[in-house]
Amino acid sequence: MISKILIANRGEIALRVLRACKELGIATVAVHSTADSDAMHVRLADESVCIGPPPSRDSYLNIHQIVAACEITGADAVHPGYGFLSENAKFADILDAHGITFIGPTADHIRIMGDKITAKQTAQELGIPVVPGSDGEVKPENAMEIARKIGFPVLIKATAGGGGRGMKVAKTEEDLDEAVATARTEALNAFGNDAVYMEKYLEKPRHIEIQVVGDGAGNAIHLGERDCSLQRRHQKVWEEANSPALTVEQRMKIGQVCADAMKKLKYRGAGTIEFLYENGEFYFIEMNTRLQVEHPITEAITGIDLVHEQIRVASGNGLSVTQDEIVFQGHAIECRINAEDPRTFVPSPGTITYFHAPGGLGVRVDSGAYAGYKIPPYYDSLIGKLIVHGRTRSECMMRLRRVLDEFVVDGIKTTLPLFQELVDNPDIAAGDYDIHWLEKHLAATSAQ
Repeated sequence: MISKILIANRGEIALRVLRACKELGIATVAVHSTADSDAMHVRLADESVCIGPPPSRDSYLNIHQIVAACEITGADAVHPGYGFLSENAKFADILDAHGITFIGPTADHIRIMGDKITAKQTAQELGIPVVPGSDGEVKPENAMEIARKIGFPVLIKATAGGGGRGMKVAKTEEDLDEAVATARTEALNAFGNDAVYMEKYLEKPRHIEIQVVGDGAGNAIHLGERDCSLQRRHQKVWEEANSPALTVEQRMKIGQVCADAMKKLKYRGAGTIEFLYENGEFYFIEMNTRLQVEHPITEAITGIDLVHEQIRVASGNGLSVTQDEIVFQGHAIECRINAEDPRTFVPSPGTITYFHAPGGLGVRVDSGAYAGYKIPPYYDSLIGKLIVHGRTRSECMMRLRRVLDEFVVDGIKTTLPLFQELVDNPDIAAGDYDIHWLEKHLAATSAQ
C-alpha cells in the first residue's frame, strides 16, 4: 500500500488530491515554487519542499527536482494532478526506474494517446468511432489530395497538440495551403514538433467526453459523460453532467464502447475519451490519460471519488465498484472561475482582498484561494471551480443562479460575472448550444 504521496502540482488540484490522501490516511508532500510558498496546499500538507523559482520549467516541470524531493521525503508515490507532468511518459518512466509509483497510466499508454495520430489509429482498432480524416501525418505536398478525399471544410491539427494550439480550419481549397502552413508553424513553436494531421470539420458539434477508470488488468468501467461544449478558444468554460443532448440509451451505449476499449487496452487509472457529437454520431478526437479539471461533476452524479480510485488502482487494489453498481443521480454543472477580465479575458493577477465561497446543499467549491492570497502571474489563471448538483437540470440551474450571487472575490477581476450572464441565457437554459456558441455570444455582446 502507498504510504506517502508527493503531489506534483499546485493550486486547486493539489489541494483536491491532498484532501483525498488525508481521507485515506496517506501522508502528503507538497512541492512548490518560490511563488507558491503561501499556497493553501503547502500550508496543509504534512511536508513541503521548494523545488525552484517561479517559471514552470524550473519548478513544476523540473523532473530532477521532483524526484529529489521524493527521495528526501521518502515519498513512495507521485500524483501529478493535471497539466504539467501529468501526461509526460518520460516522467512516468523515470519514477518507475526509481521505484516510485506514478499514480496514472503506464508510460506506454501515455505515449500512445499523447500522439494524436497514434491515438486515433488505436481508437479505431479498439472499436471507438472516429472523425473521418488522414491516416497519418499531412505534408504540404499531399494536403490537397487528402482534403479532397475527406471533403471541405477540414480541420488541421498538431499531432502533439492541445489547448487549440496548432489547429486551423480550411473551409475551401483556397484556404488550405495557408491553414497547413500556419498550423505547422504554431505546432513547432508550441510543442517543438511541426507534424499535423487532418480531419473533417464538423459545423455544429457538441464536445462530449466519457470518464473511464481501469485497473490495468483488463477490468474497466465508465462513469457516464460530461458535456464541455461551452468553450472559448478551445478552452472549456462550463461543463455539465449529464449532457442535455443525450438520451439514457446513447449515454450507456457510448459509455460501454469506451469501457470495452479500455478493457482491451488494459488501461490503468482514470482517463477521459473525448468526442465531437453531431446528428446522433460520436467522433473520437483524443484521450486524456489523467484526471480532468471537470472531474467533480462526474463525482457529483455518481458518488465515486475519482482520486480515491486512482490511488486504489495504483496501489494494486483494483476498482472499488463494478459497472452495474454505478447509479447516476441528478445533474451537475461546473463553472471555471478564472482570474481574468470577464469581457476581454486578460489575466488579472494580484492580491485577493476578500473571498467568500458559497455553500448549501449540493454546492462544492474547489479552490486554494483565500483573503490575502497573492495570485502569481506565472501560471494558469484558474483560481477555483464552482460545482453545483441538483435532482434535475432545472434545479441545478436554479441553485447555480443562487450561489453565483453568493460567491465574492474582491481585489482582482474574475469570470464570475460571465457565469451570472450565462445562467440567465435562454439557450443555456434550454441546453441548446454547441462548441461555437460561446464565442458567437461573446462577439455579439461585445459589438453591442
